[in-house]
Amino acid sequence: MIRMRRGVVQKITSQRTGISELLVELEGGLQKAVNYDSLTGEVVAGDEVILNTTAVYKKLGTGGAHFVLANLSNTEIDVPEAGHIMKLRYTPYQVKVLSVEEQDSPYAELMQQANSLEGTPVIIGTLHSMLAPAAAALKKLANKQLKVVYLMTDGAALPLTLSRLVWELREKGLIQHTVTCGHAFGGDLEAINVYTGLLACKHVLGADVILVAMGPGIVGSGSRFGFTGVEQGEIINAVNLLKGKPIAIPRISFADARERHRGLSHHSRTALGTIALTKATVVLPKLVPEKLELVLQQVEESTIAHKHDVAIIEGQPALAALADYQVKVTTMGRHVEQDPEFFLAAGAAGVYVASLI
Repeated sequence: MIRMRRGVVQKITSQRTGISELLVELEGGLQKAVNYDSLTGEVVAGDEVILNTTAVYKKLGTGGAHFVLANLSNTEIDVPEAGHIMKLRYTPYQVKVLSVEEQDSPYAELMQQANSLEGTPVIIGTLHSMLAPAAAALKKLANKQLKVVYLMTDGAALPLTLSRLVWELREKGLIQHTVTCGHAFGGDLEAINVYTGLLACKHVLGADVILVAMGPGIVGSGSRFGFTGVEQGEIINAVNLLKGKPIAIPRISFADARERHRGLSHHSRTALGTIALTKATVVLPKLVPEKLELVLQQVEESTIAHKHDVAIIEGQPALAALADYQVKVTTMGRHVEQDPEFFLAAGAAGVYVASLI
């Protein structure tokens, strides 16, 4: 069920392409809301809107804002003619896109021919925040101007425009293009699945390096297989099938109070140790001896060391690059200083790939 309430837009507090952040008068006070322009059209102050208030009401971690379901002041919206692929299919919010593979696409013939990543490095993360240190390291350390393309999966948030981080990374030149696959939408290109998403990154957008991760808001349950980060193992398999070079970012933390995420997260132990059926390079960051010893023990016990190539790389240059580019990023509400090992792991993957280019 969806908890719905009627509100009135009082102020637009921020706008990026495809998204407006609002203050709405609702239930006797001013509250935050988000409007996706590609779903419900543009809004202005004074518009009366219907809001999905479920997540805020339940105090869930989906952004602390309501979402506009309908703008009662703007009830008729037209769509471009091109394209016939629907995302969010068979919901009231199914949205039409021009997918890179379909016949109306200017890239249809190219995508018919594309079948290999031709050895392109593909850095695969599980949390959205992993993008920043990996991209910063690539930008700072690579020997040439790289074209870095971000492929966003549908494991978490579906609208790419929700991500302030992606907007910032593009503004600062750390990533050049975006592709959204599955039910995720809003990228420079739309793709039906991760396979064609990867091929579009390479052959349509000319990626030198591909970064793959879900959007903000991973789903987890505390159970072994009950989290959307299992996709990391599946994407490793896809990259190998397409003859790319998969590089996996492990989820490492010594700041998370949950024991299952201490050291090498159980997410990584499952995705890399069980779900991945083919080999990747798993990049671990250099850590103080007692922390690295625990992570290496977990890598060994989870069969990761037997299944994959493991590289231990200094991740500090990535954190320095984040500071140089003035990118402030958090994971689970924690800044770099509060959870350095998490960001060192993601950054080490970028450092490693930069050394290959």
